[in-house]
Amino acid sequence: MFEIPAGLLSWFYGLTHNYAAAIALIAVVLMAVITPLTLKSTKGMLEMQRLAPELRKLQQQHRNDRTKLNEETMKLYQEHKVNPMSSCLPLLAQMPIFIIMFRILHGLTYKPRGAASTVAQAVYAAAGVENPEVGFLPRYISTNSELYQSLVNRDEMLSIGLDLSKTPIGVLSESFGTGLIYVLLVVALGGLYFLQQRMIAARAMVSPTMSLAQQKLMQYLPVVFAVFQVFFITGLVIYYAAQAVLRIAQQAYITRRFYGHDESLGRQAQRAGEHARELAKEDGGGGGFLSQARRELAPSKNGGDSATTKLTTPDRTATKRTGNATTAATSSKRTTPPKNRPTPSGKGPSGRPAAASRPGGSRRAKKKR
Repeated sequence: MFEIPAGLLSWFYGLTHNYAAAIALIAVVLMAVITPLTLKSTKGMLEMQRLAPELRKLQQQHRNDRTKLNEETMKLYQEHKVNPMSSCLPLLAQMPIFIIMFRILHGLTYKPRGAASTVAQAVYAAAGVENPEVGFLPRYISTNSELYQSLVNRDEMLSIGLDLSKTPIGVLSESFGTGLIYVLLVVALGGLYFLQQRMIAARAMVSPTMSLAQQKLMQYLPVVFAVFQVFFITGLVIYYAAQAVLRIAQQAYITRRFYGHDESLGRQAQRAGEHARELAKEDGGGGGFLSQARRELAPSKNGGDSATTKLTTPDRTATKRTGNATTAATSSKRTTPPKNRPTPSGKGPSGRPAAASRPGGSRRAKKKR
């Protein structure tokens, strides 16, 4: 994984005898490998955007059935031969390439330290070298190559007046005047990234599918990434600068190929995206996940309130309608009245007339008289 690209870098150095030129040439080779993936990804993204109105209709038709929506979406992709994963190919390729270049460039300027330095000195002593100064011990390349011989036991990797083995922040901490040149190189890299994203945003400005905040994020995020290059070795900054120049040329080609005329794929995708946004506005919201979730929750909330009202109102009405029957049922229920007290019906506990209702009255009443 590391020896083949490092061998290619060593071969380019044998042709140019310049570290920066060799790094730039290997950036050309890697961009040549990535460009077909980028073109395929761009085409896949535009084809998916062209299907945006149909996808929007499917979302409205199967709003409450997520499984059915996924099935119909996959059928739509299959009918138009669109692969949603094709847009991820360049992103998947970027991380391995970054790791490979990071390891190779750091391996060229590897310098043993601590216990490793002691071992290296012992090896030199065994080879007959007296008082050796251990410098760079390049990795991943042949010891017979010109690149290895030019770096072994050295402390610098000089090219175009810069030491490619040092970080801009490290040089800046040693000398402000010298470090400022390294920092300006990082600033130039940020400018290249900004120009590249402006070319992408210029195409997106024609289409309403990307919000203004998203456009600003796309423009300034790579610039923020360039700022972190002050902590990487300058050789890696040279590699990214060469890659950025090639990406600008790549974006110019994409614009001419996919947006060259009104019936091109890019223009069709822009019109489809605008139509999809109009459908979303007519439906009362956007097409995103959060907007769709809000639309799905709103009917259920209103439905819950109406259901509660429906359940509450008939119960009250039924209570009013059966109020008389409830009263009659309560009055007809037999209860045991208290002893020696008149009941509402005027009868005693045994069913006989109460004393107060008798013609002669009660005996206690006669004695009082």
